[in-house]
Amino acid sequence: MKNLSTGVLRVEQRGPVRRLMLNRPTRRNALDATLVAALTAALDEAEQDPSARAVLVYGAGPSFCAGADLQHLLDLHDADLHPVPFLRTVSELTRRIEFSPLPVVASLHGHAVAGGLEIALACDAVVAEAGTVIGDGHIRNHLIPGAGASVRLRRKLGDSLGRWLALTGDLLPAERFLAAGWLHAISEPGDVVAEGQRLAEALAAAANPAQAAYKRLLAELDNAPSVEEGLQLELESFTRNWAAGDVHREIRGFFASRSVGRLEGRM
Repeated sequence: MKNLSTGVLRVEQRGPVRRLMLNRPTRRNALDATLVAALTAALDEAEQDPSARAVLVYGAGPSFCAGADLQHLLDLHDADLHPVPFLRTVSELTRRIEFSPLPVVASLHGHAVAGGLEIALACDAVVAEAGTVIGDGHIRNHLIPGAGASVRLRRKLGDSLGRWLALTGDLLPAERFLAAGWLHAISEPGDVVAEGQRLAEALAAAANPAQAAYKRLLAELDNAPSVEEGLQLELESFTRNWAAGDVHREIRGFFASRSVGRLEGRM
């Protein structure tokens, strides 16, 4: 594993899990160009490392991530630079998380707001510490999201809750998100990283080419305009997976293990 830890991102391997810790605690891990670039590079490296079979993203200090660094946006404006190129890198990062062959888990605490929520919405499993506040929050600063909130909020949380968060800017306690089926669990204070590690290890234990193909299929289906196109995408994914892997060998192994189990049961 390359040492990709920087001042703004700490990277470590814990068992099969590549752990990425956002490390701008005095800014509540707000996203600037340096942090987004570091996250993207760390995800790239994890995907190339066979020892990494899942990724865990969490934050140092009092919050997971409070969104884009507003001072960074102002600095861009003062330098006569438009913020959209920066926001595009954040949007591309969330898309990379969705399409990564590795399952990605987010452990939230403190605040997961705006860009922080957008990263979490792109992940495959999310756990939050009791007392975490979560929300879109963009309109509180007269902003429109630029990294996927408008696309994913209602899809992941349902139309009613997603629309409310978008149009009020409300920040709600994590417990409100369990009923939406988005949060996997609420952890006790101080246990959220350990809970995220447990989820990531469970996903890593199921890692194989079919898992990666299935994850990509789920991301592609989010863009399918119709059930018919979705069903076709599913069959195409099956075809690629069948051709690329040793699926038939795995199926034979499944039958062989069942035969051995029946014989042992008779002894």
